[in-house]
Amino acid sequence: MRSSQNWATKRRMALSRQYSHVTLTETDAPLIAEIAAAAQRLKGVALRTPLLPFRDGSYIKPESLQPTGSFKIRGAYNALAKLSPEERSRGVVVHSSGNHAQAIARAARLLGIRAVVVMPNNAPDVKVAGVRADGGVIVFVGPHNVERVAKAHEIAEEQGLVVVSSANHVDVVAGQGTVGFEIADQLLDLGVEGDAVVLVPVGLGGLSAGISTALTRADRTFHVYGVEPELAADTRASLAAGERVEWASEDTARTIADGLRGEAPAPIPFELLKKHLSGVITVSEAEIVEAMKVAAREAKLVLEPSGATALAGLLGHRWDLPNGTVVVVASGGNVDPERYVEFLSGGAREVETTA
Repeated sequence: MRSSQNWATKRRMALSRQYSHVTLTETDAPLIAEIAAAAQRLKGVALRTPLLPFRDGSYIKPESLQPTGSFKIRGAYNALAKLSPEERSRGVVVHSSGNHAQAIARAARLLGIRAVVVMPNNAPDVKVAGVRADGGVIVFVGPHNVERVAKAHEIAEEQGLVVVSSANHVDVVAGQGTVGFEIADQLLDLGVEGDAVVLVPVGLGGLSAGISTALTRADRTFHVYGVEPELAADTRASLAAGERVEWASEDTARTIADGLRGEAPAPIPFELLKKHLSGVITVSEAEIVEAMKVAAREAKLVLEPSGATALAGLLGHRWDLPNGTVVVVASGGNVDPERYVEFLSGGAREVETTA
C-alpha cells in the first residue's frame, strides 16, 4: 500500500481533494470519471456524510442524514443535472417505492423540472409526504414493482417524459458511487490502514454497484458485500446463477424493507456487481428490526428497515466477513413514526406488511 505522504501529495495535485486517490484504469475509467464528475455536481446538494465510530473499530456511514433522508439524492440529482435543455423542458417520470421518488422530486424542484412519480399504494406515508412537499405529481398503482415500471413507461409515452430509473441508469449509478469515494477518503483522513470491508444494502443494485466499482480504484483492498433480506434475496440468487433471477413480487413484498423489494437486480448494476461485489449476506426480518433498535440506542440514528439492513449484516454475520475495518452504509431513515415505534417496542412481522 502506498504511504500516507504519497497519497496526500497525489490528493493535492488532483482536481478534487476528496476523491483524488482514485486511480483510473482502462477497464473502469469511464464510470470512475463519471463518479468523479458527479462528486463535483453534488457539492452543496448532497452531504458528505461522516463515518461514525461503532463497535470494535467499525464505522457507520449515515446516508439517512441526507436532505431527503437517503442516499438517493446523489444519483437522482446527478441524473437530472445531466439532462439536456430539451429533456428538462419535457419533464421526468420515475417509478419508486419512496426514496428515489423523494430524491427525484427534490432534484427536480432544485433544477426547475416537472416530475411525475409512480408509487405503490402501500408506500410509507412519510415518503409520500416528502414527494408532495417538493412538488412531485404522484400516481399510485398496486404494491408490486412490475406495476410501477409499466405505469411509468405508459406515462412517459403518453406525455413525452424522460424515464429516470432508480438503478438501471449510468448517471444514477455514478451518483451513488460517490459514497464509495467518500469512504476511501475518510478512512485515510482517520488514519485507518489495511484492508476494509464495506456492507451495503442491495435492492435493484444501484448503490452497491456504484460503491463497489468506485472502491476498486482505491489504494487499498476493499471487500464490498451486499446485504439483503432473506425474503427478497434475488441478488444472491442471481449472482449464484450468473444471470438475473427474478423473484415473484408476492415473495419480495413480504419483507419489511420496502426499499429492497425489487424482484431482480437491474441489468446495468448487475453487470458491475458480477465484477466487483465480494458476496451477498442475507438477514432475517428479526435481525433487521434488531439493527434498527441498536442504531437508535447506540448510534442515535433513526433508520428505516432498508437503511438498517447492512447494519444487520454486521451484527449477525461478522464471522462470515474477511478481516479488516468494517464500514456499514446506513442507506436511509424515512420511516413512518408510528411504524418506527412499533418496530422498536415490538418485533418484526414475517408476513406482508404496510412498511
